[in-house]
Amino acid sequence: MSAALKRLTAFLFELRFEDLPKTVVAQAERCLIDLLGTAAAGALTPASQIARDFSATFLGAGAGTSGASLLFDGRRCSAVGAALAGGITIDAIDSHDGHRLVKGHVGCAVLPALLALIQDLVVTPTGREFLTLLVQGYEIGTRAGIVQHASTCDFHSSGSWNSITCAALGTRLMHLDQEKLRHALGIAEYYGPRSPMMRMVAHPTMVKDGSGWGAMVGVSAAYLARQGFSGAPAAIIESEAAGALWADLGVCWRIEEQYFKPYPVCRWAHPAIDAALDLKHRHALTPQQIERVEIRTFAAAVALGSRVPTETDAAQYSTAFPVAAALAHGQVGTEEITGRGLSDPLTAALQKRIVLVEHGPYSNVFPAERWAEVVVSTTDGRRLASRPATPRGDPECPLRTDELRAKYHALASTSLEAGRMTRIEDAVFRLADGTRGLREILQELFRPPDCQSRLSQDLVL
Repeated sequence: MSAALKRLTAFLFELRFEDLPKTVVAQAERCLIDLLGTAAAGALTPASQIARDFSATFLGAGAGTSGASLLFDGRRCSAVGAALAGGITIDAIDSHDGHRLVKGHVGCAVLPALLALIQDLVVTPTGREFLTLLVQGYEIGTRAGIVQHASTCDFHSSGSWNSITCAALGTRLMHLDQEKLRHALGIAEYYGPRSPMMRMVAHPTMVKDGSGWGAMVGVSAAYLARQGFSGAPAAIIESEAAGALWADLGVCWRIEEQYFKPYPVCRWAHPAIDAALDLKHRHALTPQQIERVEIRTFAAAVALGSRVPTETDAAQYSTAFPVAAALAHGQVGTEEITGRGLSDPLTAALQKRIVLVEHGPYSNVFPAERWAEVVVSTTDGRRLASRPATPRGDPECPLRTDELRAKYHALASTSLEAGRMTRIEDAVFRLADGTRGLREILQELFRPPDCQSRLSQDLVL
C-alpha cells in the first residue's frame, strides 16, 4: 500500500473537528454559505429543473433504501439521483467557490454528495461533524484535481476528479474498511466523467463542469465498493508521481486556498470585469462614450470568446458579455446573465465593440495567476487604460465574510423568502459552536423555492 493511501486513510477515518484550526473551520462556513446561496439561485434555472425531474423520474430509490430528498425541491429519489441533481443545481449558476490550480470547483460536488449520503444512510452528523466532512472533501478534492491536471495534457471537468472525493466521503459515512476504500477510489477514478472542458468553453451548454455527474459517480462508487465491487488502484492517489502532493494532507489546509466569486460567471472573465469596472468608476464612463474596448488577457479567457449569448449558460461562459454588462450597468449579477439581461440592448451594443487579445505574459502564469487589462477608446478621442487586474476573492485579496453574506442574500433572495433565508444563514454560522445542529439547515433545504421572483419568471421553462 502506498504512503499516500495510508495518509489519506488516516486523514479520512481519524480526523476530528477538534483537529481543525479555527481558520479552517471559518473557511468551511464561508464555503458552505456560498454554496447554499448559489444552489438557491440555481434551483430556478432550466438546467436544475430538468435534472431534478430526471432524477425523480428515472433514478428512484430502490427497495430497502431510504433515498434522499432533492435539494430545493423535496421530491424523493435515490442517493445517486440526489447527488446528480444537486451538483447540476449548484453548477447552473457559476457563482461557487473554486481553486486556481484545479481550474475548477470542489464544493459543487462535495456538498450534494454529502447531503444525499446522510439522508440515504439515515445518519445526521452534528454540525461540527458535518463541517469536518466538508473540510475533508475540500482537502481530498483539491489534491485530486491538482494531481489529475499534472498527469494529463487534457483539461477535464471538475466532475472527473471530484468523483474520487465523493467516493472517499461515502466510505467514511458507511464505515467501510481500508480495502473497500481503496476499491471505491479506484472505481470512482475509472468511471469519473472525464469531460473535455475546453469543448464546453467553445460551446457552452447545460453540461457545465460535470460536477453533478462526478458526485453521482462518487456516491455510486462507495455503494459498489460496499457490495464488494472491485476497482483499485486509483492512480491519482497510488501512483509514485502523485505521492508528494498527498504528503502534506492534514498539515497544509488547501481549503484556505479557495477563491470566492463576486460575479456569477466563469472565473477566467473576472479580472477583465474588475479592470472594466475600475475604468468605468474612475472616469465616470457611460455606455454612449465607449467606442471600442480591448481586453488583454490569458489564452483561456480569450477562448471564452465574444459570441452573443441567448441562454444563461453561454452568458456565464463568456468574457466579452459580462464585461459589456459591467460597462453598461456597473455590476454583474444574476439579473445581468439571465432572462431579460440576455437581451439588454446596452449590453448587446457594447459587446459588439469588444475585442479580445491574448497577452503572452498573462498566459504564461495561468492557472496559478489570472490577469487582464482593459483599454477603452472613447468617442471623444481618449484612450483609457486600466491597471493590470487580478480577480477579487483570491486568497491574496479575499472577500470579507460580510461580503460573502451579502452575496448569499443577493443569490438566495431570488427564490427564498426572507425568514427561510435567514434561518439557513444563522444555522450555518452556528454549526461550529454546537448551539445549532444540522437538522435546522436540512429542514430548510429540502423544500421547493418559496417565490417566483422576477428572476425566476425569466428563467423557468
